[in-house]
Amino acid sequence: MNETLLQYFQWYTRADGFTYTRLKKAAPHLETLGVTMVWMPPAAKGREGKKDVGYGLYDPYDLGEFNQKGSVRTKYGNVRQYQAAIKALSDRHIQVIADIILNHRMGGDELESVRVTPMSESDRNHPVAAPFTTDLYSRYTYPGRKGMYSDFIWNSSCFKASDRFLDHERWILLFDGHHWSEHVSKESGNFDYIMGMDIDHSVPWVKDELYRWGVWYTNRFGINGFRFDAVKSIDSTFFDGWLSHVRQNTQAGAFAVGEYWSGNLGELEGFIRDTKHCMKLFDVPLHYHLFDCSRSGGNYDVRTLFHGTLSEKHPDYAVAFVDNHDTQPGQALESWIMDWFKTAAYALILLYRCQVPCVFLGDLEGVRKTKSPKVALLEQMMWIRSHLLDGPIVDLFDEDAQKACWIARSSHPVLVLFTIGDGKQKTVLFPEYAGLTFEDISRKDHTVQIDQNGHAVFDCTPGCCSIYILQSDIAWMKKDLKLK
Repeated sequence: MNETLLQYFQWYTRADGFTYTRLKKAAPHLETLGVTMVWMPPAAKGREGKKDVGYGLYDPYDLGEFNQKGSVRTKYGNVRQYQAAIKALSDRHIQVIADIILNHRMGGDELESVRVTPMSESDRNHPVAAPFTTDLYSRYTYPGRKGMYSDFIWNSSCFKASDRFLDHERWILLFDGHHWSEHVSKESGNFDYIMGMDIDHSVPWVKDELYRWGVWYTNRFGINGFRFDAVKSIDSTFFDGWLSHVRQNTQAGAFAVGEYWSGNLGELEGFIRDTKHCMKLFDVPLHYHLFDCSRSGGNYDVRTLFHGTLSEKHPDYAVAFVDNHDTQPGQALESWIMDWFKTAAYALILLYRCQVPCVFLGDLEGVRKTKSPKVALLEQMMWIRSHLLDGPIVDLFDEDAQKACWIARSSHPVLVLFTIGDGKQKTVLFPEYAGLTFEDISRKDHTVQIDQNGHAVFDCTPGCCSIYILQSDIAWMKKDLKLK
C-alpha cells in the first residue's frame, strides 16, 4: 500500500474546539482517499489555553482535561473528543501520528530567581553583558491538574535558557551551570535556544521524566507514530534513546519524522547520521525548489526539481510536502507556493517517486483567512495514489525544461504531464496499451486513444497539470469520490 500522511490542522484552524469532532466525521472519507496516517495537531495545553496552536506548550499531561490557562479544552477540543477521533481513525486502519514538542515549556506558574548570562542573538556563543540575577517564570506546578498522572515539578534546574526583550532588543539568557548542546544546528553559532524555557536534555531527572511521559502518552491514547517539532534545536543524541524506550514499552510503530528546517541537504544528512537513522525528516530542500519554481515566471528547469533533495538522495528518510502551517502567509517560515503551481507540485509528491508524501489540510480544504483556495484535483490525486499507482515509474522527460512527464506503468496506468510555460504535447509509444482510451481528469471528456501500434499524443494547456488515467478508472474514481 502506498503511504499518504495528512496534516489535519493549519495555523488558521478555527479555535472553536471542534477540530477533533470534524476529524472523527471525516475518517471514512479519508480512508476512501487513501490516507494511511494522520498527523494530528499538538494536543497538549498551551500557555494561551483554547487559543494556542499548541506549540506554546504548558502542560504535556493536559490534553483538554483540566481547567488551566483559562479553559479546559484546547484549541482543537477536549480529551474525550481527542480519544473519539483517534478511535475513528484506528477503526479505519489509519495510523495516528502525534505532534511532539520536546524543546521547551511556556507559561510557568511561579517566579524563581535565576543567575543568567545574556548571549548575542546572532551568535549565541558570545555574551553581550555581564551575568546578573533575575526573576523568571521557570517553576511549573500545574495547580489545575493537582498531580494527576505526574507529580513532576519543572524548575530552573530543568532548563538551560530563556529570553527577554529590553529596549526592543532580544536577549537570550543562558542559565548558570548550564551549557549549549554541541549536537544542534550551528545556525547563529548554536541554535539550541529558540523560545520559552529551553529544556536541558542532559539533566538526568529531565530525561527520566520525558521518557515516562512518552510511554504514558503513547499508551493512554494509542499513538502509532511521532512528528517531532524543531529538532534542529534539540540535542540530536536524545532522540534515539527516547524513541527506543517508548517503542519498547508501547505498541508504537516505526514511523517518526522530524522538522529540521533547513534547505541545506548536508545539514539534514548530518542529523540523520547523528540520530542513528531513527527518524525521517521533512524534505525542506524540495519544498524550496517547488517554491522557487512557482515564482520563476516559467524560467525554471523542472527536470531538476528533485536535485539535491532528501527525496532524491535518501528516499527512505524523506517525507515530501508542498506546504504546511509554518509556510502559510503571515507565519515565521512563510514560503507559500503559488496557487497556480499547487496541482503540479502535488502531482510530483503524490504520483511520482516519493515514498511518504504529506498533504496539508489548508490545501485540501482551502484557507479562508488568507483566501487560499483548495488545490484543484488534490482529492483525485490522493485516490489515484492509493488505488492505481502500483507500477514502476518511467520518466518521459525530454529537452524541454518547462515540461515534466512520466507514467506509472501497470494494469491501471497513470500518465502525468505538466508545464510551467506554454501548452505542451508529448508523443509516446505504449504497445501494451494499444486500443485503450485515457481521459484527463483536469478536463472533462478530454480523451486520448492509443492507436493499434501503441502511438498517442498527450497534451496539457499552458501553466497546467494534466493527469491521464483509463476511462474505466475514471468511472471507478467518480463512484468512490461521489463525483459527477
